[in-house]
Amino acid sequence: MKPLRHASVDVLRGVAMLWMTVYHFCFDLQNAGLIQQNFYTDPVWTWQRTFILSLFLLCAGAGQALAGQQGQRWPQFWRRWGQIALCALLVTAGSALMFPNSYIYFGVLHGMAVMLLIARLTVHWGRWLWWLGALAIAMQYIAARAMDTGWLATFFNETPLNWLGLINTKPITEDYVPLVPWMGVMWWGVAATQWWLRRRLAGPAWVPGPALRPLAWLGAWSLSYYMLHQPVLLALLWLAA
Repeated sequence: MKPLRHASVDVLRGVAMLWMTVYHFCFDLQNAGLIQQNFYTDPVWTWQRTFILSLFLLCAGAGQALAGQQGQRWPQFWRRWGQIALCALLVTAGSALMFPNSYIYFGVLHGMAVMLLIARLTVHWGRWLWWLGALAIAMQYIAARAMDTGWLATFFNETPLNWLGLINTKPITEDYVPLVPWMGVMWWGVAATQWWLRRRLAGPAWVPGPALRPLAWLGAWSLSYYMLHQPVLLALLWLAA
């Protein structure tokens, strides 16, 4: 059974997509030398990235909570998971051409592929997901202190294991979304949606108004849009130049 879509989640995801587009367009302007900004250390940009990514992962967690409630079967899950995993490989290939010294090997789609599988396996853990989410987020700071020196720091900072996020030195890559702390955000998305589903009053589903329908459409086609938006933005910049 294919899970029914919830317009509220699609609208939130659409907001994240629109925000991401503006962010990436500014990043492209920086790469083209048309503006001068530091996307790696300036809080104006680093905090925006954090909020955009958090909104994405909260929505992904909400989707898993809804799928669990509606009894989604594993074949449907694997079909969508395969699409995300394939797109992650395409992102790696494309980024290797554009940024050979800092290509993306564990970005948002790579992280989501792993995190969605974990979320699927733990979707019925109930209120424990709040605590697991808090632990995953806290581990970002615990690991940085616990592994400040010694062989553990070297061990987990290496590329084969830094996707876990138990690091004290950020790797050189254009996008990095490890399990710690971001799995915690997705778990909170699952837990918050399950809490909402338990308390939702019976009644007709919410239908977005005309002003919000484009966002709902964008959220419903988020993966396709994610894969196409950067090539389109770059093409537009090339034509303008």
